[in-house]
Amino acid sequence: MSEHPLDRRTVLRGLGLTSASIALPWLPGWAQPVSAGVRAAETLSGEDLTLRIAEGSIVMNGKQARAVLLNDSLPGPLLRLREGQNLRLTVVNDLDEDSSLHWHGLLLPFHMDGVPGVSFPGIGARSRFTYEFPIEQSGTYWYHSHSGLQEMMGLYAPIVIDPTGTDPVLFDREHVVLLSDHSFVHPARILRNLKVQPGYYNRQQQTLSGLLAGKDQPLRERLAWAKMRMDPTDISDVTGEVFTYLVNGHAPQENWTGLFKPGERVRLRFINAAAMTAFNVRIPGLAMTVVQADGQPVRPVQVDEFQFSPGETYDVIVTPGEERAYALVGETVDRSGMALATLAPQPGMRAQAPARRPRPLLTMRDMGMDMTGMEGMDHKMSMRDPANAPQVALGPGVETIAAMPVDRTGEPGIGLADVGHKVLVYRDLVALEPNPDTRPPEREIEVHLTGSMDRYMWSMDGKTMTQAHEPLPIRTGERVRMTLVNDTMMAHPIHLHGHFFELVTGHGDHSPRKHTVNVLPGGKLSWDVTGIAGDWAFHCHLLLHMAMGMMRVVQVRPMPENAA
Repeated sequence: MSEHPLDRRTVLRGLGLTSASIALPWLPGWAQPVSAGVRAAETLSGEDLTLRIAEGSIVMNGKQARAVLLNDSLPGPLLRLREGQNLRLTVVNDLDEDSSLHWHGLLLPFHMDGVPGVSFPGIGARSRFTYEFPIEQSGTYWYHSHSGLQEMMGLYAPIVIDPTGTDPVLFDREHVVLLSDHSFVHPARILRNLKVQPGYYNRQQQTLSGLLAGKDQPLRERLAWAKMRMDPTDISDVTGEVFTYLVNGHAPQENWTGLFKPGERVRLRFINAAAMTAFNVRIPGLAMTVVQADGQPVRPVQVDEFQFSPGETYDVIVTPGEERAYALVGETVDRSGMALATLAPQPGMRAQAPARRPRPLLTMRDMGMDMTGMEGMDHKMSMRDPANAPQVALGPGVETIAAMPVDRTGEPGIGLADVGHKVLVYRDLVALEPNPDTRPPEREIEVHLTGSMDRYMWSMDGKTMTQAHEPLPIRTGERVRMTLVNDTMMAHPIHLHGHFFELVTGHGDHSPRKHTVNVLPGGKLSWDVTGIAGDWAFHCHLLLHMAMGMMRVVQVRPMPENAA
């Protein structure tokens, strides 16, 4: 891959552009440097649309970066749809390899879901495919490639679906805020580097100088963790060492700006379209009221910060009262970088970005051992009693089974326990309306999230997608409780295609409905779901984890006629 230095000013001069706020050729209208709202030009609406996938490049940090583009843009066009309409969308694949588009979070026939090898054959090189399906919901969603590593190359874009009736969320203005990660290094090389050395991109490890200065873990704990071959700084596989973090396609210094008038209720539609990055989102000096989670309305809850993982979306309302610029901060979970933008009353303003906070450390709780002491610990204690997970065999691809996994849905996420302000937790989310299916589950399925960081191997129940993994069977209309147990020391955002599930967090018939949920290290989490006919992908939404095997198929079939 070529990496030609290219100064942004030179690019703009060559294109005859002189203003930082003028249209840039690789950005769709809704994502231009200054946004008045998401109804900007080049948003696609209607019932018969066309998208084109092709190779291209963008300018990022003054250099040219290789990308895969949708309609020559990154991110791709915003699809502005309406609940109740029918959509016919033709995708033209101009790549020399197969491609696909998956409609993340949409309820649709399984053969239109867009997962090659699961629900359709994919879109062949230099060919086209037409998706057709009804729009059965409203809210904030997104779409992306489900082929190879194309999503990590830039093949993603937002979806906004307006409700048929009155929107339960009152607002005066709205902005899509799509966060992502992009690199000058090809994703295949990033993956190879992780296979050779799992900590390849971790430049925040503990040091001898830090020990002598009294920072991080004391010597006793460092030795205990080293004996167990565990690294408490191993929070993100791919970091700011190689990623640039983008807001609507803009690097931090490019200052994407969303406009407001003081006193307006501004709706921010946050989408985590990153391939490998969880973000901590905050707007210093401005409280956020969460009103939707994964496109589904929730009772308003005011927070100062939230952590969200790839695949998740949150809609928030902010009401800026002062005529000044506010920093919109997406700090990475490992604190190695930031996505930055500005909310301002007029173009040209830039808010002061906060300093990056010290990176967090993992704890025994993240190892599935809720213990305060480390005395007497050895590597064997990070293994298991076989009764914990009889379906999982320890081996080269499974190095640990959490000894004492706990429900962590009341916790704010890695590194946010002591920030001194209100951080969203899953238990804060309460559905605005009663759930459509409130039956108790008929049975429970337990799935273990497994892996070996040393070998960069990831799996479910100790098997990868390529190891003749049997589908998880559910009957059409059956009510099932699924419990996820994270036996690894990394958080995993798990996405179930084609369904919404209700998190089991104590809210009864107002349990929050989601399609993607982050399972913290050493944690367990349950949801209830009603089977919808089809073959559905079920996987970690960290792209390289899915690529290395953390994926299964949920197979939903009608109950046999002769069944009891």
